[in-house]
This record gives sequence, C-alpha cells and structure tokens, in this order.
Amino acid sequence: MADPPAAARRAIVLVLDSVGIGEAPDASLYGDQGSNTLANIARVRPFRTPTLQALGLSCIRPLQGLPAPAKPAGAYALLQEKSPGKDSVTGHWELMGVVLERPFPVFPHGFPQDLIDAFSEQIGRGVLGNIAASGVEIINTLGDEHCRTGRPIVYTSADSVFQIAAHEEVVPLDQLYRWCEIAFELAARGLDVGRVIARPFTGRSGAYERAGAHRRDYAQTPPQDTLLDRLTAAGAPTMGVGKIEDLFAGRGLTYAVHTKSDDDVMDQVEAAMAAQPSGLIFANLVDFDTLYGHRNDIDGYAANLERFDARLARLLPRLTEKDLLIITADHGNDPTTSSTDHSREYVPFLGVGPCVRAGANLGVRASFADVGQTLAEYFGVEPLSHGTSFLADLWQRQ
Repeated sequence: MADPPAAARRAIVLVLDSVGIGEAPDASLYGDQGSNTLANIARVRPFRTPTLQALGLSCIRPLQGLPAPAKPAGAYALLQEKSPGKDSVTGHWELMGVVLERPFPVFPHGFPQDLIDAFSEQIGRGVLGNIAASGVEIINTLGDEHCRTGRPIVYTSADSVFQIAAHEEVVPLDQLYRWCEIAFELAARGLDVGRVIARPFTGRSGAYERAGAHRRDYAQTPPQDTLLDRLTAAGAPTMGVGKIEDLFAGRGLTYAVHTKSDDDVMDQVEAAMAAQPSGLIFANLVDFDTLYGHRNDIDGYAANLERFDARLARLLPRLTEKDLLIITADHGNDPTTSSTDHSREYVPFLGVGPCVRAGANLGVRASFADVGQTLAEYFGVEPLSHGTSFLADLWQRQ
C-alpha cells in the first residue's frame, strides 16, 4: 500500500465531550479528586463497547468489564492537559495547538453587579438568577418567573461561562442570540470570560426542557494560530461538525454544520467523508456532557457510549488508505460524583487507520497539543507553537 502524499491525506477527529479517563495530577486544585468518568461509570453501570475495546481503550487505563485486547487494532495514549482549567474551549484549543498560560476567570458567586447592570440596560430589562447553578435546575426554579416577566435567566457554572436561558415562546431565538452578542462584548471582551452560551428552553411549568439543537456558544478567538489556521492557509479543507464552529469563533474553518444530537454528528461525519476526500473533519459529540455528565445521568451516559460504539463500528470500514481517525476528549464530567460540573481529568487518545501502527503505546503525553502537532506534521504544514509530534510512532509509512 503506497503512503499517500500529505496534501492528499485526511484526518477525522472525534471529540467525545467530557469522556475523561482518570483524575489529572493537579485534580485536587479543582476539587476533582477521585473523578474518573469512564472507569467510574464502568464500575457502577457496566457497558459494552466492543469497537472501542478492540481499538485499545482499556489499554490506556483499566476499565471494569472491558478487558484489554492482546492485539489492539489502534494506537493509544493518555493525554494530560497543560493549560489551566477544565472547560471545552480550553480543551479544544489545546488539541489544536494552543496552550493557555492562565485560566479564564470563573465567578462562583455570580457576576459583578456593574456587569449585570450594563447588560440589563442594553437589553432593556432586568435579569433573573446571576448565580452559579445547574442549567436544568435553574430553568425549573426560575422558569415560571421568566415566563411571567420576560426577564432572561443569567447564570454561570464552575467554568468561565455567561449563560443566558430563555423560553423560546417568550424570547424569540434571534433576540436571544442578539442578547448573547451584547453579553459577549461586555463579559468576554470586558472581563475575559471564556464563553457566552445561549440556552433556549421549551415546555411548561414543572417540565421545562433545554432546546439543545438551538444552543449557541460565543467563544473568544484563539490567541494564536491553531491547526485549523495552518490548514486553511495551506489550502486544505477543514470542516467543523457540532459546536466546533462556536468554540473557535468560526476561525480556520472552510465549512461548518451544527447538529441536534450525537447521532446527527455521526451522520454529518459520514456525509463529510463521502464528500470531502482530504483535509480535516473535526467533530464534537456534546451529548455526553450536556445530556448526561451535567445531569449526573449514569445510565444515560453509559447508553450513549454504547450508541457511539455502534456508530463507530459502522464508520471504520469507510476509512481509506489516506485516512487517520482520532478519538479523544476535551475534559471529564464524571456523573458518579456529587458534582455536576466538568472534572480535571486525563483524556483518552485512540488512533486508527490502514497506516496506523496497531497496538502502538504512545505513552502519557504532556499536552493535548501533541495531537495538533502530530496532525500538523501529518499534513505537512508549518509546526504549531506548542506540542510534540508523535507521528513517527503512530504512522507506519513516512
């Protein structure tokens, strides 16, 4: 089998949002001792993921009920985040080669009153909440008052996020998105908050539900060039699937598509593989985090792992000799702990493709940025500012 030239290569990167695999060395600084999203779920609610198992998932860290194969079909590694923090923006940026020196600020007691006053003045009404809270709980606590008054529900979490929740029948989506743009100027540009998130919801009193398909994230622009920028500068197509476009503020992407579920993400990835013969397909599967991790839904999380595994089995035969498929994550969110927030964890790395060294143990990587640097070498573009490439150990032909 001939090794394809770098310009003709294709990589598919699937980020399983929040699928961590054990507390990071500095987890105690974040109150995340004992967090291990995959292992703790496997212990409490056994799941079957034969495809991931065959690739070598349990070779990374032991998982109860999922013995490691004697001959893994993929290459594997354990990734440690170098940037401070444990949010999606930081994790995704680092995967693409950006390491932050300081974390985005968090607001465990709510946002400063002068920020809230300025926001209220610009949208022409007051707000409800302004606390750190679970999104599901706060819309059921304040949803009725919101529907009566039209005031948006503003809240944050353990991450650097300014979230605005509003019922779709009370505040039209276009209006909610405009409010988020206002908040972005005040909170992100003014206070360096990492993201503003539109959180529309539907339903009736006592049974409000978040409308995940209409969620929008407004993130800051990466402070340095990412792999996406390098690829687009070189003329290689880059496609973002799911919330990738939001996390990178649209920068460095040739195409982007938003999705309504993880199944939809996999549908879009398969469609992109059929239409885009080279370049990068970069996807985020957010349901792990938003629907199950943040809600401490252990059964739902395990079931979603099984659904993904079945979709992965369907995708693998579509890989061609020029393909490199990477499966990884951006942080943890252990549903077995009392916390409903992200957890500071290692994340798994699995690489698979016809030219991948099956069974290669790539060790413990010092930064998520090693993934971006490896892909930069894989595509033959200018090296990134951070990360160490492990392509020589991953790829059989150079």
